[in-house]
Amino acid sequence: MRQKKLFISLLCLLVVQISFAQQPGEISFKDVSTLPEGIRGVRIQSLIKAVNSSDPEVISRFVKENFTKRFINIAPMEEHVDIFIGIFDQSGGVDFHSIRMYTPERKDQTVVIVKDRLFSSWRAFVIYFEESPESLMAGLQFTDARVPSNVTEEPLSEKELVPAVKEIVRQMKDKKIFSGTFLLAKGRDVLFSDAGGEASKRFHVPNNINTKFNLGSMNKMFTSLCIMKLAEDGKLSLDDRLNTFLDETWLPEEVSSKISIHHLLSHTSGLGSYFNEEYDRSSRNLFRALDDYKPLIRDDRPAFKPGERFQYSNTGMFLLGVVVEKVTGQDYFSYVRKNIYEPAGMENTDCYEMDYPVENLAIGYSPDRKSPYGWQNNLYKHVIKGGPAGGGFSTVGDLHRFGLALLGGKLVSRESLEKMWTDQAGGGYGYGFTLIDTPKGKVIGHGGGFSGINSNLDVFVDSGYIVAVMSNIDQGASPLARKIRELISKIK
Repeated sequence: MRQKKLFISLLCLLVVQISFAQQPGEISFKDVSTLPEGIRGVRIQSLIKAVNSSDPEVISRFVKENFTKRFINIAPMEEHVDIFIGIFDQSGGVDFHSIRMYTPERKDQTVVIVKDRLFSSWRAFVIYFEESPESLMAGLQFTDARVPSNVTEEPLSEKELVPAVKEIVRQMKDKKIFSGTFLLAKGRDVLFSDAGGEASKRFHVPNNINTKFNLGSMNKMFTSLCIMKLAEDGKLSLDDRLNTFLDETWLPEEVSSKISIHHLLSHTSGLGSYFNEEYDRSSRNLFRALDDYKPLIRDDRPAFKPGERFQYSNTGMFLLGVVVEKVTGQDYFSYVRKNIYEPAGMENTDCYEMDYPVENLAIGYSPDRKSPYGWQNNLYKHVIKGGPAGGGFSTVGDLHRFGLALLGGKLVSRESLEKMWTDQAGGGYGYGFTLIDTPKGKVIGHGGGFSGINSNLDVFVDSGYIVAVMSNIDQGASPLARKIRELISKIK
């Protein structure tokens, strides 16, 4: 399962992040474009060669020779290889640029700055070397990076933005690595939109600009807006405890009485994810209504005292959907449709049931080296019907309309939006929205990912740009979304 691989990769500190890992701010660093002397320099060179090879045998040999036994044994070799190939797929390979030196010094990290070949974006390998003569790698992280201190990048004019974006999308389509839809707008004006790849590989049906793609976790934005609307209407308070709304068929009162609505919105409840072993063993047909998920959630326990820190939680956001039902007496899906989708003009957005023939809906695919077809669909991995934490479907056009509704204050008040777009726990996350500070101001939105799913929405609050990218393959949207965010940030 994708979740198991993701869990293992996080545990290994080998993660592929989809938002800026290094938020702009008072960070002092210097880039030196020479490799460390000795074994560490050799291992860094070997790492880059292994990633660029995208060859399972080369990667396997590299992992065995360069990582600690603890790191190697934490996952089957096949999963280590898959993660390295995933890095190659989203970068097109990388080239060494520099070693980043921070003030104050980060003694436990060696930060290697590279430039990816697919988008010419700056990325970083954060390496955790073992303190021994062998200097084996005990952990590895692949993240976005800020522009090197020894590089001056030319600014971009607004007139140059669209041609630059068109060229990037053209190259991706020519290389057959773009499967999805893309939309760039400024306010109501759509500057460029395009589609590529196949919605169905079985029947070779091409994607079009109105194809519906899975949102992944992007549904969290809609659920959070529902909660804020109920708070505005005086139906609940953000300080209310979860046991006010949920009985012990969901969670024991000793747990729910310590968790507030604020904790759930800000991912500080300590709860985890209902994509667990019970889910893996169960028929997807069992989970349609929210109450169907009780067996997956009732044994979840906070990993820390609620409010202590940020920990992304699917279970927490799902329970907010249950709160919506308890407060309104309505079905969650009906409430979000009436109060979010309809006011925003989102006619092609919903949590569709995957055993029904929904028109113009893309099937998700993951690369599969074992398959004679090269791909595996996600129909038996994902939920049969999405919900409050993710899994619904939309189009780039609907996401554009959603962004306009947010900026226009059509869904909740400005005061509520201000709360939602304020970092709540120091992790670049507000209430159901990711937050990124860029040279063009604040960017709000959300991403979503799973096997065969990757979508992203960026709304530039200050400049009015809206970028929606949706894809039906692994990591098919995030790299492009990140590059467009980078280009917009360079506009002077």
